[in-house]
Amino acid sequence: MLTNGWDHLARRRAAKHFHLNWAEMEDRHRLTFETHEEDQLTFDEYLSLVIFHRKRCFTRVQFRQFMFEQSKPYDEMIALVAALKRKHQLKIAVVSNESRAVNAYRIRTFKLNDFVDSFISSCFVHLRKPDVEIFKLALDIMQTPVERIVYIENTPMFVQIAESLGIHSILHTGYKSTRNKLTLLGLCL
Repeated sequence: MLTNGWDHLARRRAAKHFHLNWAEMEDRHRLTFETHEEDQLTFDEYLSLVIFHRKRCFTRVQFRQFMFEQSKPYDEMIALVAALKRKHQLKIAVVSNESRAVNAYRIRTFKLNDFVDSFISSCFVHLRKPDVEIFKLALDIMQTPVERIVYIENTPMFVQIAESLGIHSILHTGYKSTRNKLTLLGLCL
């Protein structure tokens, strides 16, 4: 429903925008991101280790704002999921790998809590995809028979893991394709 929040493309844009050494930034990110996304490292600690380990000509506030601005909505997908929820009385869960700050920003800014029932986010549950345990936890939280679940995901490996648990999955490549696949499952508007 949204672009990736803080992926390698967003980090590359940040490096260019703030004139940072991309290789150094990416190396430091790789060493910290799992811990950060599992909420064992605060947002400020992450920024201190990855960006502000030396004096910069920009502020934490400026960098944070840039990070958050990398999240963009796929308005058609948000509208589709919200409409399907209303029409079919669906339960909606979001399973994501995100830091607490990015997650909170995205939920609030794009009003995801208006129609999402549960957020199984790495920052809340201290597990990350591709760990199969995050998928099992989502199943436990949703309390819905696995044959009645549809998982929509844009990462092929995560689709494969969900399918290994018997979860019907859709590899999201675009709005029209996902909508057509949902329609084939009887989830139409």
